[in-house]
Amino acid sequence: MDKYSFEDVKNLYIEVEETRGKDAYKYVADVFEKAKEPHKQDFLRRKPKGNHEQSWHSFIGNCFERLLQYIIPGLIEELELELVNGNKLDSSRLPQELDAVKRNVLVNFGKFGMQLPDADIVIFSPKDYRVYAIISSKTSLAERVAQTGYWKLKLLESQNTEHIRVYLITTDKKNVLTKKCPAKKSRIIAEIELDGTYVLTKENLEESENVKLFEHFIEDFKKDITQNQ
Repeated sequence: MDKYSFEDVKNLYIEVEETRGKDAYKYVADVFEKAKEPHKQDFLRRKPKGNHEQSWHSFIGNCFERLLQYIIPGLIEELELELVNGNKLDSSRLPQELDAVKRNVLVNFGKFGMQLPDADIVIFSPKDYRVYAIISSKTSLAERVAQTGYWKLKLLESQNTEHIRVYLITTDKKNVLTKKCPAKKSRIIAEIELDGTYVLTKENLEESENVKLFEHFIEDFKKDITQNQ
């Protein structure tokens, strides 16, 4: 029997697409919940070192990023935009198209040269390679909110990059974003520094203009990008 993999999770999502259509992305949290038990059974069958919770968190973190990269292109197709994994832009040898995208998102650190911002997903126009948004996607926040906020501030320093929208998409498994008041430090940064933070959760998230459930992401993104084109 093959090891339980991202393709299994993707197939679960495709099943949701068949019934929910373009609204399927609103049910990603349900897909992950459904995937946990078969992943656990596969883990127990293989009897590796460590415990299942550790294995699951590592697995779902990777799947989360890859599933977003599968979902988003279809949802933004009408905007005639494309996306690329941020790690791909780190290469010194890129095809002409991606090299142009890379140059349009670099941050100038003076004597230390140009650096790429931390981004799991970069959204751009294939017509002129203009970068419209970067997305950080993490299941566990840790210091990710502050890091993402830092890159937003750096992008604002240049006229070449100040238009780039910066989003964070997370499952927020430790619930640091749940409360609007009293807000934890990560929630404050998400409210003030980012263009939008979207959470996949079954907890009672106290939503605001800048921190919302993931189901609102595509609607907000389309509005932001349309205004920015």
